[in-house]
Amino acid sequence: MTKHLATCDLCDAYKNDSSGDFRVLPPVFRDFGQQRRFQGPVQTVKCFEDNTLVKAAVDSVGYVDTPEGRVGKVLVVDGGGSLRRALLGGNLGAAAARNGWAGVVIDGCVRDVAELAQQPVGIRALASMPLPTEKRGEGQSEVAVQVQGVWVRPGDWLYADEDGMVISVKPL
Repeated sequence: MTKHLATCDLCDAYKNDSSGDFRVLPPVFRDFGQQRRFQGPVQTVKCFEDNTLVKAAVDSVGYVDTPEGRVGKVLVVDGGGSLRRALLGGNLGAAAARNGWAGVVIDGCVRDVAELAQQPVGIRALASMPLPTEKRGEGQSEVAVQVQGVWVRPGDWLYADEDGMVISVKPL
């Protein structure tokens, strides 16, 4: 497993980066999972009040095997910032943990907060909302997304800890 890199240290090292290769997510996300620190390569989903593709992602293998060992991926969900429906709940949080995901970051809401807190995975979202989504089969996977105005692309690396979340085009 990769050693955790502190987001403050990364920001100190890359604060003058003007290439766009290093980005910081705004401090609007709350922790809902058991893991406060997580990192890994990004997989993306873009959806709005329909979690069909979120379910498909967390039900799939959430890690990659590398010469250095197994590395959990981070699912980044562009939910359009909606506060009207929850894109992840207890069952999907358990699936993410069971399938080896390092984390799930949702620009939207979650539900079943007590259940999510028991899952050994990083889960961040804007808020909790008890109302589930409709299942319409809509959305896109593995596309560039905007999360709170910050571009996140499949294959980027996300680093999260108690201080915040940062994105890099490559592992740091």
